Amino acid sequence: MNWLHSIFENPFYEIAIILALAAFLGVLGQILKQPLIVMFIALGILVGPAVLDIVSSRDQIHLLAEIGIALLLFIVGLRLDLRIIRSMGKVALLTGLGQVIFTSLFGYIIGLLLGFPDLHSFYIAVALTFSSTIIIVKLLSDKKEIDSLHGQIAIGFLIVQDIVVIVMMIILSTLHHGEGTNFVEELFQTLLAGLGLLLFAFISMKWVFPQLNNFIGRSQELLTLFSIAWAIWLASVGEFIGFSGEVGAFLAGVSLASSEFKEVISVRLISLRDFLLLFFFVNLGANLDLSVIGSQISPAMIFSVFVLIGNPLIVLIIMGLMGYHRRTSFLAGLTVAQISEFSLIFAGLGFTLGHITNEVVGLITLVGLITIGLSTYMILYSHQLYEMLSPTLNLFQRGEIDAEKEYIYDRHIDYDLIIIGLGRFGRRLAEKLDEQSKINYLVVDFDPGVISECKVGRKDVMYGDMEDPDLLEHIPYSEKTVIVSTVANNKLSYQLVKLLQKKPVKGYFVTTSTSTDYRELRSFGISEEHILRPHQMAAQYFYHTFLEDKDTS
Repeated sequence: MNWLHSIFENPFYEIAIILALAAFLGVLGQILKQPLIVMFIALGILVGPAVLDIVSSRDQIHLLAEIGIALLLFIVGLRLDLRIIRSMGKVALLTGLGQVIFTSLFGYIIGLLLGFPDLHSFYIAVALTFSSTIIIVKLLSDKKEIDSLHGQIAIGFLIVQDIVVIVMMIILSTLHHGEGTNFVEELFQTLLAGLGLLLFAFISMKWVFPQLNNFIGRSQELLTLFSIAWAIWLASVGEFIGFSGEVGAFLAGVSLASSEFKEVISVRLISLRDFLLLFFFVNLGANLDLSVIGSQISPAMIFSVFVLIGNPLIVLIIMGLMGYHRRTSFLAGLTVAQISEFSLIFAGLGFTLGHITNEVVGLITLVGLITIGLSTYMILYSHQLYEMLSPTLNLFQRGEIDAEKEYIYDRHIDYDLIIIGLGRFGRRLAEKLDEQSKINYLVVDFDPGVISECKVGRKDVMYGDMEDPDLLEHIPYSEKTVIVSTVANNKLSYQLVKLLQKKPVKGYFVTTSTSTDYRELRSFGISEEHILRPHQMAAQYFYHTFLEDKDTS
């Protein structure tokens, strides 16, 4: 058996086995129609000490996980518009702090009612307040909702949570160092260092990178290398000054958000990010001790229900009071229906300090597994959940949707054309329409960044998401309006056509990109004259313009 022992002692062989298991579970997940992130969580548990216990290169795997997390937050920052940060500040702060206070208070009360001592209840309650930035961002990115209004709001209050985490870690660190440590002084120094990091990122964005862009952009390999180095370096600076590696990586992305190469950087890093995040789940599973959770199943179920229902509920209430649409509030609220990997770190520090027992750590671990697993499905099927619960969500919406007025064009015009989705095709169509001043058109998009861009260009624009069943209730159309959806999604196109067939509009069109999708739309009963096929239209134009005469000669 020496050969078997040597395999597990060799980090290269170990990672090879982990990757093989990851590929197997990924295929199994596809067959069972399960989200890949759930299979990665299962992988972490499988290779961890609870099952196979094959992870011995913990330091190497932890390092890969840290790099993956840094790239994840870097890409989020890269795609964030500074104008959006300013507009999301109020809702992010109030929702983030409101959720932290609500969860801490009621989590503490539940802990006392279940018979836990005061200090144990405090640790459990605080652990329940942190939501997993890594998992939420990954799921929203996979669903292409990271740029949506609810996605941007979720990112905002996750940053607020991260700041609360930092403060709590400073408090624990001070307790760990002993009475001689001045908590106020340490907190002030850390916040001052954080402001210095923010200022450094701003200076780099404003004056340094514009000078470097033209030189670095000549080589995509150099551009990719520079981006990774910048993300990891600023994340390490964040860790070094006692702030946060996540915040450092996020600021690195924001500092490049105005770069003309941000789309190229984002595309080239996504695959690397997804690969490295696999090790985050392996690292998570390797540090789980499931042997102490057997006696904690009942309280863990109670706390899990509280997190899965209570956290989204408080977000719904706060955003509803602030004047947001119930759908925006609901989708943003679902993102906090789990606890974070930081909750496990927080519990581990409490155990090290002797404030809580190993059983309490096991309880928090089990709540993490339950809420992360179930909230994954809740976020993935959020739109279906909204449709099912929509009638009861009116309770959480004020009559006037004040907060979203910023994303709705106020003028009341009888529009000739409404374009839903300002992607490549929609943007080209808008540019052509701008040449025809007699045509009044309105752009509808779900990306706040696109809306800000349109407002700068003085285009009529409003916020709207095709997955919202109430979308047509907000769009200002009339009997002379033509509605064009440039979003090439057959399911959404079919839903839109079903609604439009009952509405008094002059005409409507949906878009498809492939022949297979076209045939599927036709099988749905959508007639040929209502389907736009941009690639085929371009090919026909090219043929008639440049080749038809040669064929007939």
